[in-house]
Amino acid sequence: MSKYPIYLDYNATTPCDPQVLETMLPFFSQHFGNASSKAHAHGWHAEDAVSQAREQVASLIGADQKEIIFTSGATESVNLAIQGLAQQQTIRGKHIITVATEHKAVLDVCAHLQGQGYEITYLPVDAFGMISLALLEDSIRKDTILIAAMYANNETGVIHPVADIGRIAQKHSIPFICDATQAVGKIPVDVYADGIDMMAFSAHKMYGPKGVGALFIKKRNPLLDISPLVFGGGHERKLRSGTLNVPGIVGMGKAAELCNSMMASEAKRMGELRDYFWQEIGSIQGVKWNGQKSHSLPHVANICFNMDGGDKLIKMLSKYMSVSSGSACSSAAVEPSHVLKAMGLSDAKAHSSIRFSLGRFTTLQEISTAIEELKKALLRLS
Repeated sequence: MSKYPIYLDYNATTPCDPQVLETMLPFFSQHFGNASSKAHAHGWHAEDAVSQAREQVASLIGADQKEIIFTSGATESVNLAIQGLAQQQTIRGKHIITVATEHKAVLDVCAHLQGQGYEITYLPVDAFGMISLALLEDSIRKDTILIAAMYANNETGVIHPVADIGRIAQKHSIPFICDATQAVGKIPVDVYADGIDMMAFSAHKMYGPKGVGALFIKKRNPLLDISPLVFGGGHERKLRSGTLNVPGIVGMGKAAELCNSMMASEAKRMGELRDYFWQEIGSIQGVKWNGQKSHSLPHVANICFNMDGGDKLIKMLSKYMSVSSGSACSSAAVEPSHVLKAMGLSDAKAHSSIRFSLGRFTTLQEISTAIEELKKALLRLS
Protein backbone atom coordinates (compact mmCIF):
# COMPACT_ATOMS: atom_id res chain seq x y z
CA MET A 1 0.00 0.00 0.00
CA SER A 2 1.38 3.39 -0.97
CA LYS A 3 1.83 6.07 1.66
CA TYR A 4 -0.34 9.13 1.05
CA PRO A 5 0.15 11.66 -0.32
CA ILE A 6 2.28 10.29 -3.16
CA TYR A 7 4.85 12.85 -4.24
CA LEU A 8 4.63 13.55 -7.98
CA ASP A 9 5.98 17.10 -8.06
CA TYR A 10 9.70 16.49 -8.52
CA ASN A 11 9.98 19.43 -10.93
CA ALA A 12 9.10 21.75 -8.04
CA THR A 13 11.75 20.30 -5.77
CA THR A 14 13.35 16.98 -4.90
CA PRO A 15 13.99 15.40 -1.52
CA CYS A 16 17.59 15.53 -0.38
CA ASP A 17 19.21 12.17 -1.09
CA PRO A 18 20.25 10.47 2.19
CA GLN A 19 23.82 10.17 0.88
CA VAL A 20 23.85 13.91 0.22
CA LEU A 21 22.61 14.69 3.72
CA GLU A 22 25.20 12.34 5.26
CA THR A 23 27.98 14.10 3.33
CA MET A 24 26.76 17.54 4.42
CA LEU A 25 26.26 16.95 8.15
CA PRO A 26 29.91 17.20 9.33
CA PHE A 27 30.21 20.64 7.72
CA PHE A 28 27.57 22.08 10.05
CA SER A 29 29.54 21.24 13.19
CA GLN A 30 32.77 19.27 12.95
CA HIS A 31 34.14 20.97 9.83
CA PHE A 32 32.57 24.40 10.24
CA GLY A 33 35.41 26.51 8.85
CA ASN A 34 35.04 29.48 6.50
CA ALA A 35 36.38 28.56 3.07
CA SER A 36 37.93 32.05 2.81
CA SER A 37 39.98 31.68 6.00
CA LYS A 38 43.43 31.06 4.54
CA ALA A 39 45.51 31.05 7.71
CA HIS A 40 44.44 27.86 9.49
CA ALA A 41 43.37 24.24 9.07
CA HIS A 42 39.66 24.85 9.57
CA GLY A 43 39.57 27.20 6.61
CA TRP A 44 41.82 24.95 4.52
CA HIS A 45 39.54 21.97 5.08
CA ALA A 46 36.48 23.98 4.05
CA GLU A 47 38.30 25.32 0.99
CA ASP A 48 39.29 21.80 -0.05
CA ALA A 49 35.70 20.62 0.34
CA VAL A 50 34.43 23.47 -1.84
CA SER A 51 37.09 22.71 -4.44
CA GLN A 52 36.05 19.06 -4.55
CA ALA A 53 32.38 20.03 -4.92
CA ARG A 54 33.28 22.45 -7.71
CA GLU A 55 34.97 19.61 -9.56
CA GLN A 56 32.00 17.29 -9.01
CA VAL A 57 29.56 19.88 -10.37
CA ALA A 58 31.80 20.73 -13.32
CA SER A 59 32.18 17.05 -14.21
CA LEU A 60 28.40 16.66 -14.42
CA ILE A 61 28.13 19.25 -17.22
CA GLY A 62 31.44 18.74 -19.05
CA ALA A 63 33.05 21.90 -17.70
CA ASP A 64 36.23 22.89 -15.88
CA GLN A 65 35.93 23.57 -12.16
CA LYS A 66 37.26 27.11 -12.69
CA GLU A 67 34.12 27.78 -14.75
CA ILE A 68 31.73 27.16 -11.83
CA ILE A 69 30.42 30.02 -9.68
CA PHE A 70 28.39 28.98 -6.64
CA THR A 71 25.22 30.97 -5.93
CA SER A 72 22.06 30.65 -3.83
CA GLY A 73 20.21 28.96 -6.69
CA ALA A 74 19.24 29.14 -10.34
CA THR A 75 17.26 32.36 -9.94
CA GLU A 76 20.31 34.20 -8.67
CA SER A 77 22.45 32.56 -11.35
CA VAL A 78 20.04 33.74 -14.07
CA ASN A 79 20.04 37.27 -12.66
CA LEU A 80 23.82 37.38 -12.44
CA ALA A 81 24.22 36.09 -15.99
CA ILE A 82 21.62 38.26 -17.73
CA GLN A 83 21.88 41.46 -15.71
CA GLY A 84 25.63 41.16 -15.28
CA LEU A 85 26.20 40.74 -19.00
CA ALA A 86 23.65 43.40 -20.00
CA GLN A 87 25.40 45.99 -17.83
CA GLN A 88 28.71 45.31 -19.55
CA GLN A 89 27.40 45.17 -23.11
CA THR A 90 25.59 48.51 -23.43
CA ILE A 91 28.21 49.75 -25.89
CA ARG A 92 27.43 46.81 -28.21
CA GLY A 93 23.68 47.16 -27.88
CA LYS A 94 20.55 46.65 -25.79
CA HIS A 95 18.70 43.93 -27.67
CA ILE A 96 17.98 40.58 -26.00
CA ILE A 97 16.32 37.50 -27.48
CA THR A 98 14.48 35.03 -25.27
CA VAL A 99 11.50 32.64 -25.47
CA ALA A 100 7.89 33.23 -24.42
CA THR A 101 7.85 30.00 -22.37
CA GLU A 102 10.92 30.75 -20.25
CA HIS A 103 10.82 30.46 -16.48
CA LYS A 104 9.75 33.61 -14.63
CA ALA A 105 13.34 34.00 -13.42
CA VAL A 106 14.29 34.87 -17.01
CA LEU A 107 11.10 36.65 -18.04
CA ASP A 108 11.02 38.91 -14.99
CA VAL A 109 14.68 39.89 -15.43
CA CYS A 110 13.97 40.72 -19.07
CA ALA A 111 10.94 42.79 -18.05
CA HIS A 112 13.12 44.66 -15.55
CA LEU A 113 15.72 45.40 -18.22
CA GLN A 114 12.99 46.45 -20.63
CA GLY A 115 12.08 49.14 -18.13
CA GLN A 116 15.68 50.34 -18.31
CA GLY A 117 15.61 50.83 -22.06
CA TYR A 118 16.52 47.35 -23.32
CA GLU A 119 14.52 45.85 -26.17
CA ILE A 120 13.39 42.24 -25.73
CA THR A 121 12.32 39.88 -28.50
CA TYR A 122 10.14 37.06 -27.14
CA LEU A 123 10.21 34.14 -29.55
CA PRO A 124 6.86 32.34 -29.84
CA VAL A 125 6.49 28.56 -29.65
CA ASP A 126 4.30 26.19 -31.62
CA ALA A 127 1.58 23.92 -30.24
CA PHE A 128 4.28 21.50 -29.05
CA GLY A 129 6.25 24.18 -27.18
CA MET A 130 9.07 24.31 -29.74
CA ILE A 131 10.71 27.43 -31.16
CA SER A 132 11.53 28.09 -34.81
CA LEU A 133 15.29 28.14 -35.34
CA ALA A 134 14.79 30.12 -38.54
CA LEU A 135 12.85 32.76 -36.63
CA LEU A 136 15.56 32.85 -33.97
CA GLU A 137 18.23 33.59 -36.56
CA ASP A 138 16.02 36.12 -38.32
CA SER A 139 15.53 37.93 -35.00
CA ILE A 140 19.26 38.55 -34.52
CA ARG A 141 20.31 42.17 -35.04
CA LYS A 142 23.59 44.07 -34.94
CA ASP A 143 22.72 45.28 -31.43
CA THR A 144 21.75 41.82 -30.07
CA ILE A 145 23.84 41.20 -26.96
CA LEU A 146 22.53 37.84 -25.75
CA ILE A 147 20.20 34.90 -26.39
CA ALA A 148 18.49 33.35 -23.35
CA ALA A 149 16.77 29.99 -23.86
CA MET A 150 16.11 27.21 -21.39
CA TYR A 151 17.26 23.61 -21.84
CA ALA A 152 14.01 21.94 -20.84
CA ASN A 153 10.73 23.52 -19.83
CA ASN A 154 9.81 23.26 -16.17
CA GLU A 155 6.08 22.86 -16.84
CA THR A 156 5.91 20.61 -19.90
CA GLY A 157 9.32 18.93 -19.87
CA VAL A 158 9.82 19.89 -23.53
CA ILE A 159 13.52 19.82 -24.48
CA HIS A 160 14.68 22.63 -26.73
CA PRO A 161 17.21 22.13 -29.60
CA VAL A 162 19.95 23.59 -27.42
CA ALA A 163 22.91 22.56 -29.58
CA ASP A 164 21.28 24.20 -32.61
CA ILE A 165 20.64 27.37 -30.63
CA GLY A 166 24.28 27.28 -29.51
CA ARG A 167 25.50 26.98 -33.09
CA ILE A 168 23.41 29.95 -34.19
CA ALA A 169 24.68 32.02 -31.27
CA GLN A 170 28.32 31.12 -32.01
CA LYS A 171 27.84 31.88 -35.72
CA HIS A 172 26.80 35.43 -34.84
CA SER A 173 29.21 35.84 -31.88
CA ILE A 174 26.37 36.31 -29.40
CA PRO A 175 26.53 34.88 -25.85
CA PHE A 176 24.05 32.05 -25.22
CA ILE A 177 22.66 31.90 -21.69
CA CYS A 178 20.78 28.73 -20.76
CA ASP A 179 18.58 27.99 -17.76
CA ALA A 180 19.18 24.25 -17.43
CA THR A 181 17.65 23.81 -13.99
CA GLN A 182 15.29 21.01 -15.02
CA ALA A 183 17.78 19.22 -17.27
CA VAL A 184 21.01 19.01 -15.28
CA GLY A 185 21.25 15.69 -13.50
CA LYS A 186 18.28 14.25 -15.40
CA ILE A 187 19.62 14.04 -18.96
CA PRO A 188 23.17 14.39 -20.36
CA VAL A 189 24.23 18.05 -20.54
CA ASP A 190 27.57 19.04 -22.09
CA VAL A 191 28.09 22.79 -22.13
CA TYR A 192 30.80 22.66 -24.81
CA ALA A 193 29.02 20.24 -27.13
CA ASP A 194 25.85 22.33 -26.74
CA GLY A 195 27.60 25.65 -27.36
CA ILE A 196 26.41 27.15 -24.07
CA ASP A 197 28.29 30.20 -22.78
CA MET A 198 26.58 30.60 -19.40
CA MET A 199 24.27 28.12 -17.69
CA ALA A 200 22.21 28.29 -14.49
CA PHE A 201 21.03 25.37 -12.35
CA SER A 202 20.07 24.49 -8.76
CA ALA A 203 20.98 21.77 -6.28
CA HIS A 204 17.45 21.18 -4.98
CA LYS A 205 16.23 20.04 -8.40
CA MET A 206 18.74 17.17 -8.39
CA TYR A 207 18.39 15.74 -4.86
CA GLY A 208 20.65 18.29 -3.20
CA PRO A 209 19.83 20.98 -0.61
CA LYS A 210 17.84 24.16 -1.17
CA GLY A 211 19.62 27.50 -1.12
CA VAL A 212 22.57 26.61 -3.34
CA GLY A 213 23.06 26.65 -7.09
CA ALA A 214 25.66 27.32 -9.73
CA LEU A 215 26.42 29.44 -12.75
CA PHE A 216 28.69 28.06 -15.45
CA ILE A 217 30.68 30.77 -17.24
CA LYS A 218 32.74 29.62 -20.19
CA LYS A 219 36.37 30.69 -19.86
CA ARG A 220 38.39 32.56 -22.46
CA ASN A 221 35.38 34.31 -23.98
CA PRO A 222 35.82 38.11 -24.05
CA LEU A 223 32.08 38.59 -24.55
CA LEU A 224 31.40 37.11 -21.11
CA ASP A 225 32.73 40.02 -19.07
CA ILE A 226 29.91 40.42 -16.55
CA SER A 227 29.30 42.80 -13.66
CA PRO A 228 28.61 41.45 -10.16
CA LEU A 229 25.26 42.10 -8.51
CA VAL A 230 26.59 41.75 -4.96
CA PHE A 231 29.70 43.47 -3.59
CA GLY A 232 31.76 42.91 -0.46
CA GLY A 233 34.77 40.63 -0.34
CA GLY A 234 35.20 39.54 -3.93
CA HIS A 235 34.30 35.87 -3.45
CA GLU A 236 33.71 33.56 -6.42
CA ARG A 237 36.03 35.33 -8.85
CA LYS A 238 34.70 38.70 -7.61
CA LEU A 239 31.30 37.88 -9.10
CA ARG A 240 29.37 36.78 -6.02
CA SER A 241 30.60 38.22 -2.72
CA GLY A 242 29.56 36.62 0.56
CA THR A 243 30.66 33.79 2.82
CA LEU A 244 30.32 30.52 0.96
CA ASN A 245 27.59 28.12 2.03
CA VAL A 246 30.03 25.26 2.57
CA PRO A 247 27.51 22.59 3.72
CA GLY A 248 25.20 23.44 0.82
CA ILE A 249 28.02 23.45 -1.71
CA VAL A 250 29.30 20.12 -0.41
CA GLY A 251 25.77 18.77 -0.76
CA MET A 252 25.47 20.03 -4.32
CA GLY A 253 28.77 18.37 -5.16
CA LYS A 254 27.64 15.03 -3.79
CA ALA A 255 24.27 15.36 -5.55
CA ALA A 256 26.07 16.01 -8.83
CA GLU A 257 28.28 12.97 -8.31
CA LEU A 258 25.26 10.74 -7.68
CA CYS A 259 23.40 12.09 -10.70
CA ASN A 260 26.45 11.46 -12.84
CA SER A 261 26.56 7.80 -11.85
CA MET A 262 22.80 7.11 -11.83
CA MET A 263 21.52 9.24 -14.70
CA ALA A 264 21.18 6.63 -17.44
CA SER A 265 19.50 3.98 -15.30
CA GLU A 266 17.22 6.48 -13.56
CA ALA A 267 16.13 8.07 -16.84
CA LYS A 268 15.22 4.64 -18.19
CA ARG A 269 13.32 3.64 -15.06
CA MET A 270 11.41 6.92 -14.76
CA GLY A 271 10.65 6.93 -18.47
CA GLU A 272 9.07 3.49 -18.16
CA LEU A 273 6.99 4.59 -15.16
CA ARG A 274 5.89 7.76 -16.93
CA ASP A 275 4.94 5.82 -20.06
CA TYR A 276 2.92 3.34 -17.98
CA PHE A 277 1.13 6.24 -16.32
CA TRP A 278 0.30 7.81 -19.69
CA GLN A 279 -0.78 4.47 -21.17
CA GLU A 280 -3.41 4.17 -18.44
CA ILE A 281 -4.51 7.81 -18.28
CA GLY A 282 -4.08 8.82 -21.92
CA SER A 283 -6.78 6.39 -23.06
CA ILE A 284 -9.44 8.36 -21.16
CA GLN A 285 -11.66 10.40 -23.47
CA GLY A 286 -10.75 14.09 -23.66
CA VAL A 287 -7.32 13.67 -22.10
CA LYS A 288 -4.45 15.27 -24.03
CA TRP A 289 -0.66 15.43 -23.67
CA ASN A 290 0.66 19.00 -23.53
CA GLY A 291 3.91 19.32 -25.46
CA GLN A 292 5.79 16.73 -27.46
CA LYS A 293 6.31 13.43 -25.65
CA SER A 294 9.14 12.36 -27.98
CA HIS A 295 11.11 15.52 -27.15
CA SER A 296 10.53 15.78 -23.41
CA LEU A 297 12.24 14.91 -20.16
CA PRO A 298 11.67 11.23 -19.30
CA HIS A 299 10.05 11.93 -15.94
CA VAL A 300 7.50 14.63 -16.85
CA ALA A 301 3.92 14.45 -18.11
CA ASN A 302 1.82 17.62 -18.45
CA ILE A 303 -1.73 16.50 -19.11
CA CYS A 304 -4.88 18.44 -20.04
CA PHE A 305 -8.09 16.92 -18.70
CA ASN A 306 -10.30 19.36 -20.65
CA MET A 307 -12.89 19.94 -17.93
CA ASP A 308 -14.39 22.91 -16.17
CA GLY A 309 -12.50 23.82 -13.03
CA GLY A 310 -9.31 21.81 -13.11
CA ASP A 311 -8.55 23.22 -9.65
CA LYS A 312 -11.35 21.01 -8.35
CA LEU A 313 -9.50 17.96 -9.64
CA ILE A 314 -6.22 19.02 -7.99
CA LYS A 315 -8.03 19.72 -4.72
CA MET A 316 -9.71 16.31 -4.89
CA LEU A 317 -6.38 14.63 -5.59
CA SER A 318 -4.44 16.52 -2.89
CA LYS A 319 -5.28 13.94 -0.23
CA TYR A 320 -3.71 11.23 -2.37
CA MET A 321 -0.92 12.88 -4.35
CA SER A 322 1.14 16.05 -4.62
CA VAL A 323 0.95 17.43 -8.16
CA SER A 324 1.13 20.88 -9.72
CA SER A 325 -0.82 22.99 -12.17
CA GLY A 326 2.27 24.94 -13.23
CA SER A 327 5.53 26.40 -11.97
CA ALA A 328 6.07 26.23 -8.22
CA CYS A 329 7.75 29.64 -8.44
CA SER A 330 4.50 31.30 -9.49
CA SER A 331 1.94 28.97 -7.92
CA ALA A 332 0.37 31.82 -5.93
CA ALA A 333 -0.88 33.36 -9.16
CA VAL A 334 -4.43 32.59 -10.29
CA GLU A 335 -3.65 33.31 -13.92
CA PRO A 336 -3.40 30.33 -16.29
CA SER A 337 0.08 29.05 -17.12
CA HIS A 338 1.92 31.43 -19.45
CA VAL A 339 3.67 28.39 -20.92
CA LEU A 340 0.48 26.61 -21.92
CA LYS A 341 -1.09 29.84 -23.13
CA ALA A 342 1.94 30.43 -25.38
CA MET A 343 1.36 26.95 -26.81
CA GLY A 344 -2.15 27.96 -27.84
CA LEU A 345 -4.23 26.50 -25.01
CA SER A 346 -7.28 28.44 -23.89
CA ASP A 347 -7.53 29.72 -20.32
CA ALA A 348 -9.92 26.88 -19.49
CA LYS A 349 -7.67 24.17 -20.90
CA ALA A 350 -4.61 25.66 -19.23
CA HIS A 351 -6.44 25.69 -15.89
CA SER A 352 -7.44 22.06 -16.51
CA SER A 353 -3.85 20.88 -17.05
CA ILE A 354 -1.78 19.11 -14.41
CA ARG A 355 1.95 18.43 -14.32
CA PHE A 356 2.99 15.03 -13.02
CA SER A 357 6.75 14.81 -12.43
CA LEU A 358 8.39 11.63 -11.18
CA GLY A 359 11.72 11.17 -9.47
CA ARG A 360 14.38 8.96 -7.96
CA PHE A 361 12.16 7.66 -5.17
CA THR A 362 8.97 7.13 -7.20
CA THR A 363 7.88 3.48 -7.20
CA LEU A 364 5.74 1.37 -9.50
CA GLN A 365 3.29 0.86 -6.62
CA GLU A 366 2.93 4.62 -6.21
CA ILE A 367 2.25 5.11 -9.91
CA SER A 368 -0.34 2.31 -9.90
CA THR A 369 -2.04 3.88 -6.88
CA ALA A 370 -1.94 7.34 -8.49
CA ILE A 371 -3.59 5.96 -11.63
CA GLU A 372 -6.32 4.35 -9.54
CA GLU A 373 -7.04 7.51 -7.50
CA LEU A 374 -6.95 9.72 -10.58
CA LYS A 375 -9.46 7.54 -12.40
CA LYS A 376 -11.74 7.62 -9.33
CA ALA A 377 -11.55 11.40 -9.14
CA LEU A 378 -12.30 11.81 -12.83
CA LEU A 379 -15.30 9.51 -12.50
CA ARG A 380 -16.65 11.57 -9.60
CA LEU A 381 -16.26 14.78 -11.60
CA SER A 382 -17.80 13.41 -14.80
